Amino acid sequence: MAAPEERDLTQEQTEKLLQFQDLTGIESMDQCRHTLEQHNWNIEGLLGWGYYLIMLPFRFTYYTILDIFRFALRFIRPDPRSRVTDPVGDIVSFMHSFEEKYGRAHPVFYQGTYSQALNDAKRELRFLLVYLHGDDHQDSDEFCRNTLCAPEVISLINTRMLFWACSTNKPEGYRVSQALRENTYPFLAMIMLKDRRMTVVGRLEGLIQPDDLINQLTFIMDANQTYLVSERLEREERNQTQVLRQQQDEAYLASLRADQEKERKKREERERKRRKEEEVQQQKLAEERRRRNLQEEKERKLECLPPEPSPDDPESVKIIFKLPNDSRVERRFHFSQSLTVIHDFLFSLKESPEKFQIEANFPRRVLPCIPSEEWPNPPTLQEAGLSHTEVLFVQDLTDE
Repeated sequence: MAAPEERDLTQEQTEKLLQFQDLTGIESMDQCRHTLEQHNWNIEGLLGWGYYLIMLPFRFTYYTILDIFRFALRFIRPDPRSRVTDPVGDIVSFMHSFEEKYGRAHPVFYQGTYSQALNDAKRELRFLLVYLHGDDHQDSDEFCRNTLCAPEVISLINTRMLFWACSTNKPEGYRVSQALRENTYPFLAMIMLKDRRMTVVGRLEGLIQPDDLINQLTFIMDANQTYLVSERLEREERNQTQVLRQQQDEAYLASLRADQEKERKKREERERKRRKEEEVQQQKLAEERRRRNLQEEKERKLECLPPEPSPDDPESVKIIFKLPNDSRVERRFHFSQSLTVIHDFLFSLKESPEKFQIEANFPRRVLPCIPSEEWPNPPTLQEAGLSHTEVLFVQDLTDE
């Protein structure tokens, strides 16, 4: 048999279970028991949450009527707070007035607009606690002094959530109050990312003590923590997928750049070979033209040579030419002919080099066969001092 203390505890738990079910209207006993076990059967800390559930239909009706009234009132007398010109200035002004009245021991205020606070809470996957301050409400002073500035409340808020606050007398605070539609003050709203959008998951209205505030905020966070965990897992999976996709894209781009570089080098190599082949072909064509022009020039020189004198002509000169290839060529010329005739004769020979000079041995000298500055008009054979029989040497100058 169970001990008496255990029977009394079971009876107490049963009473709390039935009380919590009556208060919340939740039909499932398992769900009620699970919720109470999560909060160590502290039903007092859950009363505020149950009260909220009970009052939900009445608040819905109240908000509907209030919205209709506010909508009509805007046409009669526009509220000057509806024009938000300096939202950050409104936040800073409220912070200064709050610290002047209640001191610097308070939760860390978010120093930015309401939209910025929502974005940061969404990005960081944190709870956002919004406090709308009613300056003229009778409970605002006691809530700020005794509850909001309590050390245990400050510790909870600073460690587990972002905290944004503003007075509804300020345009920025009034704008937020129009969005959250508070009923009374003090007013707190817990907002978080749920189902991919920022959602109000808890509303606390009216004066509340520090312990009750901590219990209700903790209950709201515990009840919705799974959404943040799920979102963190999904976000991590999306980030990993994005990183993997980025790595795949980078690998693809690297491979593409490598292929493009290979293709570029192949094109450059093909272009280099094409230019080289074209250059070789041009050189061949140029060489062919040069040889053809050279041959035509040799033929013209040969045709223009004067007839060879007869051996018995006393004015004739017999010249033996020694060519660079050690062959010999013999021909007669007239004493009165220019040395240019000798050059033209040798130039017309097939075996003669393209560029050459003619040298005599006794005395050793180079004969001025081509016009120059010193000899604009080359001398005749006789003027050059040649005898009736001469041996001249052909010196190859092609490579010089």
